[in-house]
Amino acid sequence: MSGETWRDLVDLDRLSAWMDGEGLEAGPITEATALVGGTQNVLLRFRRGDRLFVLRRAPRHPRMNGSETMRREARVLGALRGSDVPHPGLIAACGAEDVLGSAFYLMEPIDGFNATVGLPALHAGSAAIRHQMGLSLVDGIAALGRVDHVAVGLADFGKAEGYLERQVARWRGQLEGYVEYEGWPGPAEIPGVERVARWLDDNRPKSFRPGIIHGDYHLSNVLFPPDGPKLAAIVDWELSTIGDPLLDLGWVLATWPGPDGAKPGDVGVTPWDGFPVEAELVARYAEGTTRDLSAIQWYAVLACYKLGIILEGTHARAFAGKATKEMGDRLHASTIGLFQRAEAIIRQA
Repeated sequence: MSGETWRDLVDLDRLSAWMDGEGLEAGPITEATALVGGTQNVLLRFRRGDRLFVLRRAPRHPRMNGSETMRREARVLGALRGSDVPHPGLIAACGAEDVLGSAFYLMEPIDGFNATVGLPALHAGSAAIRHQMGLSLVDGIAALGRVDHVAVGLADFGKAEGYLERQVARWRGQLEGYVEYEGWPGPAEIPGVERVARWLDDNRPKSFRPGIIHGDYHLSNVLFPPDGPKLAAIVDWELSTIGDPLLDLGWVLATWPGPDGAKPGDVGVTPWDGFPVEAELVARYAEGTTRDLSAIQWYAVLACYKLGIILEGTHARAFAGKATKEMGDRLHASTIGLFQRAEAIIRQA
């Protein structure tokens, strides 16, 4: 937030007036506390009356259209109401920008922790619990993939037609666009980028069944309860759309730490022993879906390709002074690791 605090972006008097209009509790807002995490977005927990709320809004200078992102997040959370997908319950949303300067929404607080930040003693002390955590992670996207997006009002939430055909060209274009950052050495610094792209184009599945995808599904974007291994909630829905839900499983496989806890997608948990291996994750997903998983390696390679290119953007921005060199170098190393993983999957396919 560039030195700003939540007080610079959330006017409590204006928020109170809006909540009055929505009939949401009454009285002063108290116990306002910023929640920290890996997101750039503002998360503010507060109490009004006898109820706790969490507000989410975009930062002042978001990378994407912040208000549109908030509207989309609120829409998908509202559509998931009543489903068996673990998610924060949507309370109310404001799509207009004249209240807080950005669209925002209110959701129910979640009693949970981010495993990549640290494990409570219960989870840290039991390999069996950690094993179930990994399986529960997959259960979350299997449940999401079972939701009928048309029936819940998300038929127009994304363009399903041609989704798989667009992916390689879309992300190749993103990578080529980084040349605007002077000094960035270019794609040649990423071994295997062209080989992976060709393989993806040559081996693309012929068809798929559209559904809701989270778009950035990994251990950093879920919360677990303090008393067990089941998912408490899937969070950070800013990249959700309609596409091929198997890409979410591919994303898990692309970012899954190796046996030694190595973090190819900059996602890791300590201690790591006990978590399932990739084959167990795929088998668990298969138990909760009727989708054809015969080409799951393709989705894992696509996830490596897409995430690697996204992370390389920070490396490119670092050359223009828009990110720190330390951060750029670290994420560039993750990009190289993801493309190495992609080529290893290809060799095994």
